[in-house]
Amino acid sequence: MKFTETLATRIALVSLFLPVALCAQQSQRISSGAMNNATPATTVRGNAEQGRPVPAIRNPRYRINRSDILSLTFPLTPEFNQPKVMVQPDGYVTLQGAGSVFIQGLTVPETVEAVKKAYSKTLHEPIVDIDLIDFQKAYFVVLGQVSKPGQYDLRYDMTVTEAIALAGGFAATAKTQVFLYHRVPDGGWLEAKELKLKDILHGKNVEEDAAMRPGDMIFVPEKTITKIRKYVPYGVGTSVSTSPSSYF
Repeated sequence: MKFTETLATRIALVSLFLPVALCAQQSQRISSGAMNNATPATTVRGNAEQGRPVPAIRNPRYRINRSDILSLTFPLTPEFNQPKVMVQPDGYVTLQGAGSVFIQGLTVPETVEAVKKAYSKTLHEPIVDIDLIDFQKAYFVVLGQVSKPGQYDLRYDMTVTEAIALAGGFAATAKTQVFLYHRVPDGGWLEAKELKLKDILHGKNVEEDAAMRPGDMIFVPEKTITKIRKYVPYGVGTSVSTSPSSYF
């Protein structure tokens, strides 16, 4: 009888504490998963601080460039409206009653905040709407062994093969080996990717026909290149020549 009562008591205790233990174990797993998910973000910040390439931002916002034209509207104080404000070569805009403000490289929402701050000494909690009237059009560049190398407008969704076709196709001296360079945002680096269009044009690995993004550069070499660096540093004056040995 005592054995039966003891066994029943143990079963009751297990039934009582088992859900609690499982919940605790699940919480521990969730916490561990959150820590693991946080690791890449920490690594990304660390890489950025060390000046190394970081992953590209998904759906990046347009950033203001020189010669862009903005429209400033103040719904509550229309006397400060400015229908056309051009970004000067030094990146500044001149605001009526607020002086000059540097906005080059800012997104439109960031520009709104910068303008609000500039008018905060004149207006109490200013409200301003900013629209882009004219801006730098999306483009890409094709260099190397193509019929018409140069810069082209990126007006619609386009793949690398379509971009090469727009540049007149391969020259007689070209290889079907192609390199696609994409700028890493705020990193001073180019991300380099090798594409073997011969396979793509023959219906193999067609999913590797990469989509073009604004500012991308395509290079078609005359000689086959066997080694390539995934990330290439760039700066003012950096370009890819027909003998890019220093980049690989």
